[in-house]
Amino acid sequence: MKVLLTTTSFQDTPGVHQDLLYSQGFDVDTLRGPILESELLPIIQNYDAVICGDDEYTEQVIKKGTEGKLKYLCKYGVGLDRIDLAAAKKYNVPVTNCPAVNQISVSEHVLALLFTFERNIHLQYNSVQSGSWKRWVGNEIEGKTIGIIGLGAVGKELAKKTSALGMTVLGFDLYKDEEFLSKYNEVTFVESVETIFEQADVISLHLPHTPKTEHLINRDVIFNKLKRNPILINTARGMLVDSIALIEGLKESKIKGYLTDVLAHEPMLDNEVLKGVDNIIITPHVGSRTYQSVQRQGSMAVNNLLNLIKSEN
Repeated sequence: MKVLLTTTSFQDTPGVHQDLLYSQGFDVDTLRGPILESELLPIIQNYDAVICGDDEYTEQVIKKGTEGKLKYLCKYGVGLDRIDLAAAKKYNVPVTNCPAVNQISVSEHVLALLFTFERNIHLQYNSVQSGSWKRWVGNEIEGKTIGIIGLGAVGKELAKKTSALGMTVLGFDLYKDEEFLSKYNEVTFVESVETIFEQADVISLHLPHTPKTEHLINRDVIFNKLKRNPILINTARGMLVDSIALIEGLKESKIKGYLTDVLAHEPMLDNEVLKGVDNIIITPHVGSRTYQSVQRQGSMAVNNLLNLIKSEN
C-alpha cells in the first residue's frame, strides 16, 4: 500500500501519530504541502491513499487518481473546503477528516493573539530587543464583549474560556445547540450575526470557507455595520475576510486590529497585501500546531485510513 503524506504538522512533530503510521508497513512518501493541483496531477495516480493537509483536490486531481491507484483521501484537520467532495463521491473516493480534536489548541491561540495585541507584547518584545525601554499602555479584556461567529467545537471552547476570563460572550451559529447553551448559560446565543457586528468589542471567526461565507467581513460590514471599532480575529480561513476592505477599515478606524492565523493564499505570497500593515498580526497557520493537538489529529487521520481499509476487506 502506497501512501502520500503531505501535512507538514504531522511530519514536523514526532509522536505517537508517526509511530502508528510507520508501524503499518505502508510505503510512505512525503511532500511538504499545501500541494497545488498542478503538482498533484503528475503523481496522484501512484498512491492508494493520501493523508493530506490543505492540498488542492479538484475534480481533475481526483479523476486522475482513480485512473490509477487512488482509493482514500484522509484529511489531517477539520476543513474540507480544498477537497471537491462532489467529485470524490462521483469517483467513489471516501473522504475523512478529524473533527473535534484541535479546539483546545486553536481557542488558546485566539487568546494568545488577543492578549498579544491588547498588551502590545509584539511591540514591547521588538522594542526591548533593539535596546529600548519604551513602554506602551495596554488594555484589559475583562468586561469586554466578544462575538463568536460559528459555535462549532472551537467556537464553544473559546466561549467557555472567554467567559471564564470575565468577558461577555455572544455566539452565533446557523445551528442552535440547546444542550451546550443550557450547560453554559453565560453564553448568549444571538439569532442574527448583525447583533455581533453591533455589540462586540472583539469578533472571532470560526466558520468554514464556502461560497456563502466568502468575504463575510466585507466593505459593507466594515463601514456600515461594525459599531464598536472591534478587534477582528480569524483562525478559520483567510477568504472569510476581504483584505482590501479590511485595510481601508483599519486606516479609517472602523476596525481596531486584525489578528489572523490564516491568509487567502498560503504559504504567504511575496506581495501579500496584509504583510507590514499597522495593527495586523499574522501567524503562519499554527493555531492547531501544538504537540498535543498534532498527535491527536495525526492519530485520528491514520486511524481513519485504517478503518477505511478494514471496511473494504
